[in-house]
Amino acid sequence: MTVAALTGYFLEKIAYRPLRKAPRLVPLISAIGASIFLENAVELLFSPQLRNYTNPDILHRGSGWTIVINHSNVIVPYTGVFSFLLSAILLVIVYTIVRKTRLGRAMRAVALDKKTAALMGVDVDSTISQTFILSGALAGAAGVMFGIHNGLIYYYTGFIPGIKAFTAAVLGGIGNLPGAMLGGMFLGIVESVGPAALGIDFQLKDVLAFVILILVLIFKPSGLLGESLAEEKL
Repeated sequence: MTVAALTGYFLEKIAYRPLRKAPRLVPLISAIGASIFLENAVELLFSPQLRNYTNPDILHRGSGWTIVINHSNVIVPYTGVFSFLLSAILLVIVYTIVRKTRLGRAMRAVALDKKTAALMGVDVDSTISQTFILSGALAGAAGVMFGIHNGLIYYYTGFIPGIKAFTAAVLGGIGNLPGAMLGGMFLGIVESVGPAALGIDFQLKDVLAFVILILVLIFKPSGLLGESLAEEKL
């Protein structure tokens, strides 16, 4: 989490801050370039080989509770329960920071209107940097949970989960923290159950995820719980 937080801090300094006044498409392209750079940098540092992620004994991969549903055994793995509980704890912490702390108020003010926030005494640059640090730490925690649950990691591991995280955020509602987690849970359930329910190959679960994204963007672009944007508040 510390390494990811520092990465987020320097990423904001190098790839985002110089483009703050540019059109919205420009930072997006910069973000894609930064993503490709980080993936290739990790490949050069650690090689492209698959690596095993060693779990603590209490989170032995493959172990879990067995639940019988309609005469079929459903295994609830310890690693999945751990990831769910840790995600819920992190959600509460982040929600509390955003809604109850001085930093959170500054973050919401900057998101609403950077110029007005600066006139009211908010340090815009510092607030954005701290936001990137926080998001980097959360990404680091997500990486740990991914490794604990799946067991194998390599330099390209985070690409698909990153896209699905965006999908979950859109599904739940942009800017809505509980909505993002709800969207992630819904997406995970659909990917786990959907292929079997539809009688298709499990490898097509990614197709289901992006079909859901397309449908949400077409029929309910505000997400399941609605967006939390500046325009609505105004």
